[in-house]
Amino acid sequence: MAVEVFAPPVTLSNEEILRYSRHLIMPEVAMEGQLKLKRARVLLIGAGGLGAPLGMYLAAAGVGRIGLVDFDVVDPTNLQRQVIHGTKDVGRKKLDSAAERMLDINPFIRIDKYETALTSENALEILRDYDVVVDGTDNFPTRYLVNDACVLLGKPNVYGSIFRFEGQATVFAYKGGPCYRCLYPEPPPPGLVPSCAEGGVLGVLPGTIGAIQATETVKLILGTGEPLVGRLLLYDALAMRFRELKLRKNPECPVCGDNPTIRELIDYHEFCGVPRQESETGPAEWEIDPVEVKAKMDRRERFVLLDVREPHELEICRLPGAVSIPLGELTRRVHELDTADEIITVCKVGQRSARAATFLRQVGFRKVKNMRGGTNLWAQKVDPSMPRY
Repeated sequence: MAVEVFAPPVTLSNEEILRYSRHLIMPEVAMEGQLKLKRARVLLIGAGGLGAPLGMYLAAAGVGRIGLVDFDVVDPTNLQRQVIHGTKDVGRKKLDSAAERMLDINPFIRIDKYETALTSENALEILRDYDVVVDGTDNFPTRYLVNDACVLLGKPNVYGSIFRFEGQATVFAYKGGPCYRCLYPEPPPPGLVPSCAEGGVLGVLPGTIGAIQATETVKLILGTGEPLVGRLLLYDALAMRFRELKLRKNPECPVCGDNPTIRELIDYHEFCGVPRQESETGPAEWEIDPVEVKAKMDRRERFVLLDVREPHELEICRLPGAVSIPLGELTRRVHELDTADEIITVCKVGQRSARAATFLRQVGFRKVKNMRGGTNLWAQKVDPSMPRY
């Protein structure tokens, strides 16, 4: 059974018939299906890695109205995987860049742009007007927010996630199927799962998972095939292998179970242990600016610069005199450090080093600070010849 969509009288122009001809000659789509696509309203949350292939393929397929939610700008580090943006778009709003590309692919569609972070205050209002919601986000608070909003509104949630060489996809909250909370009742502890910015992602991986999400979205609109409901598709790019896990609806799920306790949206940053106003790099008094670190070096002050990045990252760039202990090895190698020393932790952007500083303080080190912004900010403020990544 297809997703129920708003259905004003629509027709296809001769230009559209020619454009969609390869759909129209398929009996599973045909004219009726293409008109369903034209009437459909799909909300795409995120115009980044997953949002790039999603946006282009949904536009090309002829989804008549596509909403885009994003508030970021295009960065050079995006271009390795976010193929909807080009070099000329660096510094532009992702919303503008993505919408421009999608309308170039298909000028017969409508794009609604929401330049905002999705929050508990605006999610229900934004999602309400759409038939299908596609989650292209990369953080746990937003994933739980999207899930709960979809369940409360009765909207299917086409989910995907990527990390390094692995991805997964499924359809949540559709026709009595399980939701995201049925799979992940509780979020992982803050900092346990590194982001793509910290752990990396194979550039072509979003194309694979995003194309699967786009396929599921089109299937839901057409009402054809077997959707990924109750099935979690796992993809390992290194092994070039797909696996499937069965998902069951949890009758005790707090949002979609038999007796739900969540009947309105909550504070998802707090739920995931990352309060909205708290810096990801720790208290301000624990931080030190790269310029201050350089000044300490120039004054030949004695301190230990502790680089907690992985060894392969040191091949990209490294700070002079830094001691290398990867974050994952710090607990068993902490004896290599002296509690009497002043220690300044550093990583790529300041998040892993903040976790290192927190750990060291917890085990008795008192003179520890985290270098704000990591090597990337050092390259911007101290040494422009150092590569950023």
